Parts: sequence; structure tokens; C-alpha cells
Amino acid sequence: MGNSSRKGEGGGGGEEEEEGGKDGEKEEITEKKEEKEQEEEEELPLGVEELLESGDPVLDLSYRKFKRLPSRVCGLMHLEKLYVCGNSLRTLPDSISQLRGLRILAIDFNKIEDVPSPVCQLTNLTRLYLGSNRLMSLPPELSNLQNLRCLWMESNYFQRFPRTLYDLPHLKSLQIGDNRLKTLPPDLWRMESLRGLWLYGNRFETFPKVLLRMENLEILDLDRNKISELPSLKRLKALRLFSYDHNPIKEPPKVGEEVFLVGEGAAEFLEAREARKERRRKAAEKEAEELALAGEEPVIHGILKNSSSNSKQATNEAAVTIEDVEVREEEPLVMEGGEAEEEEEDECMELPVTEYVGAELEYDEEGVEYETEELICEGEGFEYEGEELEYERAQMDYEYEEREDMGRQDEGA
Repeated sequence: MGNSSRKGEGGGGGEEEEEGGKDGEKEEITEKKEEKEQEEEEELPLGVEELLESGDPVLDLSYRKFKRLPSRVCGLMHLEKLYVCGNSLRTLPDSISQLRGLRILAIDFNKIEDVPSPVCQLTNLTRLYLGSNRLMSLPPELSNLQNLRCLWMESNYFQRFPRTLYDLPHLKSLQIGDNRLKTLPPDLWRMESLRGLWLYGNRFETFPKVLLRMENLEILDLDRNKISELPSLKRLKALRLFSYDHNPIKEPPKVGEEVFLVGEGAAEFLEAREARKERRRKAAEKEAEELALAGEEPVIHGILKNSSSNSKQATNEAAVTIEDVEVREEEPLVMEGGEAEEEEEDECMELPVTEYVGAELEYDEEGVEYETEELICEGEGFEYEGEELEYERAQMDYEYEEREDMGRQDEGA
């Protein structure tokens, strides 16, 4: 009995030593793995070393197969724009918070599940690209980014609209397409600075009524949802582009004369509207000619631009005259010598490239027609009320009687 007891005690001690040995081996394996990862990190891909030493404020490390951001990046205090898209990043190091001068950070197309907390300390950011990751929510600390104007978070897993965004007073452009939203909060109208809202590829079955209260919206994209009926959008006076393509809708909604439409029946609608405007233009010209021949003061109907685009062009071109709108490429261009420096002031509205049936839409600043208030020509100048507009008068030839000069000559006689 005694021997067996001692044997048992001895055996127990051997098992403890064996378990301790296994734990030690695991720790050693972990340490070796970390060392190997650090060594791999130091072995930078071809050309990256030169980029890090260039002193350029723009650093593009996209599609380099990084699993970790190179530690040297966080020491580049001169950086203003950092692109690390299309890698295998799961987070960012805490030391990235040292890059206080960053204005643009693009970490889309990675494997990030939560917005890294150091990103919320980069208070000078104006644009943040989080698309095509694995996000389901945003941290409350994101409200620290008070200068943020553009946020792209498309192709993630958001099921609810993040209310944290309410605390970003200057946010103008919000890209939240290709997520899992079914509704919008009824107080979304509180985001008064918002000018562009992309909601395509979600799960809306009805048009969110709160959008009718967002009178400052200039771009609204609801492509690829399940909406079967649209209300009148005439109350959205600032709206310039509305896209409802790939929804079970057979006819376009009622919109203002300046709105460009993309969707079922939009091409025919735009063609008919162009024809109406052409008839009005010709009628205005004829009326002005008759008045000029009769010696009366002509009434000029202000026509800013004449469009000659046909229905086929209308489906391929989206003419949007919106201040502060820029197009961001899916893959940021490598900047060389600072030649492609971007203007930051009032440039946060961006148009994403979405999938449409047919040719890809191109947004430019040509081809939009505006109807304005009537202007009365008196003497040499125009007198009018309203906003300042530039009028093309090359196509109109009017003779004006200088009544004041004739009156003075009569008095002299």
C-alpha cells in the first residue's frame, strides 16, 4: 500500500512536469511565430522601401498582401493621405494615432471586424473609407472625428443605421450601400449637412418616408432594393440625381425639372422633358423676335444651356451640377511628386461607381437645363431678382431702342 502510494505520488509529479513542458513548448512556438511575422514584416515588398523614404505626404500601400501595417508607417509624421486598401489587415496598430496630420485614410477591402480605436483619435480626418470589410457597427468614439465630411462604409454587414453618425456635424457624403438595412430611423433628418446618400443594394421594401424631410439632399441612390412604389419627390428642391434602378417600379416618380433620373422608364421621361423644354425655348425666341420687330421691349426667358442629347445619351450620361462633388476611383492612384494633389475644401461629395444594366454612368457638368424666372431687358443691362445665373445670349439678336438718349436729344432741340 505504501509503495503504491509513493508510486502514485511520483507518477503525479511526472504528469505535472509533462504538462509544464507542453505549456513551455506552446509558448515557445507562439514566440517563434511572432518573430517570424516580424521578420516577414521587415521584408517589405519591392518598391515599398522607396515609398517610405520618399517624404511624400501621400502613401499608397494598396494590394501589397500585408497582414500587418509596417511599423515604419506610423513614424511618418508628414503623412496626409494613407491608402492601405486590398490587403489582409484585421486591425491597425495603436501607434497609428500618432499620425495627427492624416486627412484621408482608406482601409477598405480588408478583413476588419471593428473600427480600430486609434482611428477614432485621428481628429483631422476629412475622409474615411471603410468599405468591403466585416463591420456590423461603429464605435461611439467615432464621434471624435468632427471634421469628417465623407464616409464610405459600403459592402459590410450593417443591419441598423449607426446613430453615431448623428454626431458628425460636417458629414456631407455617406456611402452605405450593399448592407442589410431594412429601415431608416425616423429622425435621420437631423443630419442636415448630408448632401449625398447612397443606399443601393439594401433590403428596403418601401420608400423611407424620412427621406422626404431631407431637403438638402442632392444625390439619392436607392438602386437594387425591393421598392415597388415611389412618392412625389418635388419637395426635395435641392435634388439633382435620383437613381432607382433595379427596383420593381414601372414608371419614374414626379421630380423637379432639374433632376436627372436613372431607372425604369427614366430614358423616355427625360426625352419627353427635353422635347418640352425645346418647344418652350423656340416659343420664347419667337416671342422675343416678334416683340423686337414691333419695337417693344422683348421679354427674354432665361435659358442657361441647351441640351442636344438624345434618349440613348441620356441613359449613359448623368449631368449633375453639384458643388463639391468629386469622383473617387475604386483604387486610389499612386501619387508621384505631388502632381495629383487633391483640393480638400468643399470636395467631400463623391459619386461611387455602382452596377447598372447597360453602360456605366458618367457624371459630368454638361448638359443640364435650367428654367429660370423671366428677365426684363431695359437699356443696356439686365435687372432681375433671384440668384446670379450666367445666360448665353449668343443665339438671340435683339435691337434695343435707347429711349433715354433720344429723350435727351429732343430736350436739346
